[in-house]
Amino acid sequence: MSVEVLLPKLGFSMDEGTVVEWLAADGAKVAEGAPLFVLESDKSSNEIESPASGVLKIIGAAGETFPVGAVIGLIE
Repeated sequence: MSVEVLLPKLGFSMDEGTVVEWLAADGAKVAEGAPLFVLESDKSSNEIESPASGVLKIIGAAGETFPVGAVIGLIE
């Protein structure tokens, strides 16, 4: 079963964010709780942890801006 990697809401007024960098490559094995990507909002940059363990499939490219809640990856 796949787990969706969603763009999180980091602040009350945050509507969108930019995936600055994926810290794991497409197809890499990732561990739950390990840093997965760097998210930049209008106020800060944060490392976001993996929501599950498995193999990462990147959907949202680094450098792109997405709305809060968008599916930017899958962990299978």
